[in-house]
Amino acid sequence: MRMIYKFLLIGFIIIPLELKSQKDRINVDFNSDKEITKESILSFKLYREKLLKDPYRPAYHFCIPEGLSTSKTPNAMPFDPNGAFFKNGRYHLMYLYKRFGGESYGWTWGHVSSNDLINWRNHPDALIANSKKEGSFSGGAFVDDDGKVILSYWKIKGEKRGVGLAKNIDNNIDKWEKFKENPVIKSTEWGITNIKDSSGKETFVGSADPSNIWKKNGKYYLLTGNLLVLRKFGSKGKGLPANKEENVLPKDSINYQGDRLYLFESENLVDWNYLNEFYNSNREWTSKTEDNMCPSFLPLPSKPSGGKSSSKHLLLFISHNRGCQYYVGDYKNNNFYPNNHGRMSWNDNGFFAPEAMIDGNGRQIMWAWVFDYRPKHMVSKSGWSGTYSLPRSLWLGKDGTLRIRPVEELKSLRINEKSLKDLKVNPESKMNLNDFNSRLTELEVIIEPNDAHKFGLEIGVSEDGLEKTVIYYDSQENKIVVDNRDSGFDFGNKIIEEAPLKLKVKENINLRVFIDNSIIEVFANDRQAICRRIYPEKKGNGLNLFSIGGDINVKSLKSWEIMPSNPY
Repeated sequence: MRMIYKFLLIGFIIIPLELKSQKDRINVDFNSDKEITKESILSFKLYREKLLKDPYRPAYHFCIPEGLSTSKTPNAMPFDPNGAFFKNGRYHLMYLYKRFGGESYGWTWGHVSSNDLINWRNHPDALIANSKKEGSFSGGAFVDDDGKVILSYWKIKGEKRGVGLAKNIDNNIDKWEKFKENPVIKSTEWGITNIKDSSGKETFVGSADPSNIWKKNGKYYLLTGNLLVLRKFGSKGKGLPANKEENVLPKDSINYQGDRLYLFESENLVDWNYLNEFYNSNREWTSKTEDNMCPSFLPLPSKPSGGKSSSKHLLLFISHNRGCQYYVGDYKNNNFYPNNHGRMSWNDNGFFAPEAMIDGNGRQIMWAWVFDYRPKHMVSKSGWSGTYSLPRSLWLGKDGTLRIRPVEELKSLRINEKSLKDLKVNPESKMNLNDFNSRLTELEVIIEPNDAHKFGLEIGVSEDGLEKTVIYYDSQENKIVVDNRDSGFDFGNKIIEEAPLKLKVKENINLRVFIDNSIIEVFANDRQAICRRIYPEKKGNGLNLFSIGGDINVKSLKSWEIMPSNPY
């Protein structure tokens, strides 16, 4: 009989097991006292070996170790990064997934930690649903003055919905206790709280996706997101989310449109008072259809290595229709005043749900969820999903705008350096450098543009030249571009992603490109970054330099193979 793979649930990890029939299924609960069989242990080993052989599973981007969606649970795919914090020399990161088995079922926060941002240790899950009527969605983390870590999260189910808090109760940061007063901000309906503002006027504010907590002058503050408020009370106008309950639209529905956040204040973490909308949503930067969820609000360092923070703060967030974006601005008098706005996802929303922390050196470090565009049947067969971007260091540029760079720790994964200098690429031509590219690579290219209109790289080029991903700078339209339309399989978001980037007079373009099986990340001049999913079918490793409209001088080209860091 032909052997087939089935999925086995071990310790709430779905793993493939060779079974004789599609109907056979084993459910192992590690929380019970039952003996773990040799077959179970072997199956776990087979699962790890299967993941290690997968050509699309990233090898050095963080991959969520469990929570796979299946045909019976299609919405269980791992989601947002959450609850990032730094304590006792370790970086802690939570991740949202749906847990199955034993006495626990529902949306759960997994927990990992690292001392180098590369190699991660698994902790016991932090926020676990005790029944199908519970669940924890996105939120943040905060280390209080006494060293206690507080998680803020969205309680999405049950009679007591709203904003919940949990605190750490052990030295190893393995055990968490939810506040008995939860929800500390109660929803009057899903994700919405009917409340009176400081003037006594009835208003509707969000009670979903709480931000990280912060402390100022002895008081605690947090922000809540507005997606559900926008959908119900702001959904009036072309392009806004449809709302069947037209009778609930207030006359001032325009005041509920666009991205908004709601500021709450507390003296004891239990009793929270609504203060005001945190900032004014500006239609020159964002549209009325965009919400503000998964917010992260932190001081912005003045250099990539951290140190003393600048006078500015960074507000990271998503809109569900446009993905990750941010404001840089001033925080004073319980209000935020954005100076400028930027995006990290432009033509779709595939770079999603940012999460950030301040580390022991004062660096602000962020991750984001990178969508997995494989078809559901392919995801289920592979046994994994859920990938985060490389950790990025964020700081304030001298011009008051955001700077972005991959963290320095990633350089420790480099091996087998290759380099060339002073290459001239003629107009309308390509230079082949196939020895400089592989499936796990970092490239660093410094190019003097001269008069070229478009110039850059083709990576992952197949032998027939038909499959490739194109990365280039457009000097006429002042933008950095990643084109994955010919990068492989037809599934996935095959688009031209482009980010604005205006070079200064005589400024070279400095590209750092990270290739990790099904993900590429491109960093340009510390001012822009683009992350895209690719699924190469022909698995080519060719590399071409090209120029259009004029020649270019490639002042330096370096490549490194990157050692895998994921355990499997």
